[in-house]
Formats: sequence, structure tokens, C-alpha cells
Amino acid sequence: MNNQTPSIDVYQIITNRIIEQLAQQVIPWRKPWTEAGHPQNLISKRPYTGINTWLLASMGYPQNYFLTWKQIHELGASVKKGEKGHIVIFWKYLEEQQHEGQGEPRTKALLRYYYVFNIAQCDNLPEVLTIPFDQYDIGRIGACDEIIERMPNCPSIKHVKQKAYYDPGKDVINMPKQGSFSTPESYYCTLFHELIHSTGHQSRLNRKGITEEANYASIPYSMEELIAEIGACYLNSVAGIIDKEFDNSVAYIKGWIEALRNDKRLIIFASGQAQRGVDYILNASSKQKKESVNDEVLRKK
Repeated sequence: MNNQTPSIDVYQIITNRIIEQLAQQVIPWRKPWTEAGHPQNLISKRPYTGINTWLLASMGYPQNYFLTWKQIHELGASVKKGEKGHIVIFWKYLEEQQHEGQGEPRTKALLRYYYVFNIAQCDNLPEVLTIPFDQYDIGRIGACDEIIERMPNCPSIKHVKQKAYYDPGKDVINMPKQGSFSTPESYYCTLFHELIHSTGHQSRLNRKGITEEANYASIPYSMEELIAEIGACYLNSVAGIIDKEFDNSVAYIKGWIEALRNDKRLIIFASGQAQRGVDYILNASSKQKKESVNDEVLRKK
């Protein structure tokens, strides 16, 4: 049941799931998971990353602990009748030799998936395993400042104009003054969005949506905005804040539905790039980066 090749169209399944939630006025990447905890495997305690994070979090379980089918049975437990597993995706990287051995090997990314079940879907789990999730242990606004301070090669942040934007040419983020926002949380939510954009600068992750010009409503533009959306929401949850003023208008949601329908790979790619941006900002250790590499996506031209 684990480590399956994509005999099913995983891209389409996940995209359809997101579209269904958007149609119900639910924006899954903006759904906070601070109360239920960051989705993680109950046994290894390893957190899920990338798109897996908020796909699992958006299920709305009281606790975000998950297990594979094999782990459940090794614990002497079982899946409740009628319960269905949730897809978790990862990427397997293989080196392909060039024709007749000429040239450097090319890396090929293969999509793989397996299923997990929330502990609420299981019977007879050992009680000792269902322990509370360790929440982030720093204050909310203090946590926001700490995230910014620890970012390596952080861009300059100025408060000159009453508009939030990132200027890749000057590598500068401009923010309206904090007093212009109704709450400190709203200020930091907006700043996190721009910080994610800045990770695309050529001196950081060198993302095409930032390094190359893109017309409004084009696929690269939509891609970069979705990367910033998802990445900012992840940082919000790390800091323990919620943006109560986010745009959930019909026009906003309709725009994302159309973008997702036009490109079934969009959401998986954007979430992988958002994870890379978050890892950069948080200055994740090499070990953490290695553990999350399976959730990164290499978009093939």
C-alpha cells in the first residue's frame, strides 16, 4: 500500500480536492493548524512538509497525528470500518544516463504516493502514543520578529510607501507603516508574503517568477503569487498567528479555481517551492532540508 507509482493521476486528484474546497469558500492553504498541531507521523514524529502539510491539516481532525497502514497494524490497532486513507506525496530522484553514455547524467523526478490515516480513524491504539503535540514555544509577535531576524541574506525592509511589494531589482521590501494595519498580525502576515517573494531573488533560490518578468494573469505570475500565498500561511502557523483579514471574496476564489483547472500541476509545484522558501527563511538545518526534499517539485519544461 506504500510507495506506489502514480497509476492514478495524483495531480488531478489533489487539484480536484482543492477545487472542491475552494468551491465551498474554503481556502485550504489558509486554514490554520496551530490548535491541532502541525501534521506529523505519530511514530517518527517527523512533520509532513510541502502540500502534504495543509492537505492533511485541512481535514479538520482534533489532532494532526497520522500513521501508515503498516504502522497501524504493527501497533496491534486497526482502521475503523468505512474510513479511507489520505494521500501523501513525495518525489523520488533518479539519475538517467545520456544516450550512449555521453554527457552528464540527468536527474529525473518521479512522483510517488502512499496513504496515511489519522489517529481518529483508528481503533485500539496504545494510549501512551496519543500525547499532546508540542506547540511552538515562543510568543506570537516575538516569533514573527525572530523569523525575520534569523533569515539569512534578508532583503532590506523599508516603510516608505503605503503599499506592500517586493522590488527584485533593488532587493527591497516596502511595507506600509505598522499603524496602517488593524492588527499587528495583519502586518506580519503581509510581510511574510513579501518575504516569500524575496526568496526567489537570484542571490537566494533564483525562482523564475521573480528573476524573469511575467505579465499579470500569466501562469508564471499566478504561480509566484500562489507560492507566496502558501509560504506566508506556513510562516503564520509557525509564528502562531492568523490573518483574519485575508481575501476570500468570490472573485479571489474564482481566480484560483480557474488557474488550477488550467494547470493540474500548479498546486503541487507551488507548494513545493513555498516549502523551499520557508526553509530558506527559517534557515533550516541541512538535516531538515534533506528530510523535506521529497516534497519539493522539479517542474519539467
